[in-house]
Amino acid sequence: MGLTQLMLQTGLRVSEAAHLRVSDLVLRERAGSVRIRQGKGRQEREIPLNSSARRGLRAYLATRSPLDPSDPAFLSEKGAPLSRRSIQRVLSELARRAKISRLRVSAHTTRHTFALAFLKRHPGKLVELAALLGHESLDTTAIYTQPSQEEMADDLETSGLNADR
Repeated sequence: MGLTQLMLQTGLRVSEAAHLRVSDLVLRERAGSVRIRQGKGRQEREIPLNSSARRGLRAYLATRSPLDPSDPAFLSEKGAPLSRRSIQRVLSELARRAKISRLRVSAHTTRHTFALAFLKRHPGKLVELAALLGHESLDTTAIYTQPSQEEMADDLETSGLNADR
């Protein structure tokens, strides 16, 4: 729960989630953040955590005690740090259990979902999204502004001239 909430609510890359330590997570009642020490291009950044992410992380970390700040943030059931492949498997298994078959669920899907939801709630805030995602170039972030075939079809359906009226 904590891992999926974190990825959906922050848009972390799978490698960033795999490298997190307990000390990288700051969880307060009304605020929180996650520090990315090993982002793409070795860039560091700090991402604010919303209440859903904080709640999910608190619930997950409560199952792990005692906690040392240097411990990996996410462990397997056997106590080993979750690798990138393990995180992919966790997400695939959750999608299978949820009977999501229309699209392939992956760590990148959670990142894409985050980006699209952010832009929907905050239209035009591409610079802010780029900072959250750790993109150096706005061109990379602009990919998320491209409408899908489904969105274009819906837009045409709802805004076109309707001869049936």
